[in-house]
Amino acid sequence: MKKSLNYALCYAVMAMVGGVFYREFTRANGFEGTTALGKVHTHFFMLGMVMYLIIALFARYYDLYAEKTFKVFRAIYNIGVPLTGIMLGVRGVFEVTGAELSKGLNAAVSGIAGTGHILTGAGIILLLVTLKKCAAKSETAA
Repeated sequence: MKKSLNYALCYAVMAMVGGVFYREFTRANGFEGTTALGKVHTHFFMLGMVMYLIIALFARYYDLYAEKTFKVFRAIYNIGVPLTGIMLGVRGVFEVTGAELSKGLNAAVSGIAGTGHILTGAGIILLLVTLKKCAAKSETAA
């Protein structure tokens, strides 16, 4: 449970840094409007902090950390979420500065962000599989 709370804390800090950067960077550039940069804060809070707080609650009742699928989940998920957040930030910086992306660079940013989303989704599925295994073990033991 302590590990999950540590992950939640790390993601909360990343979310706050992303939020402050969004506010100050857009203000410094006189940007008004919506940008992908504004979604960094929310992604890290919801997919990072809130997810790990929920996992901490499950870890109180199940031995999640003993499951191999949970270890794989952690590895994949903790690559996917930051990758997604970073690429949202990259896209947002280009939007705020008004810099034109070449076709190739635009495709690269989209591709890397898409990879982050795929890894995040795969991680969520692995988490659900892990929870299902733990629930089955718990029912068998009872």
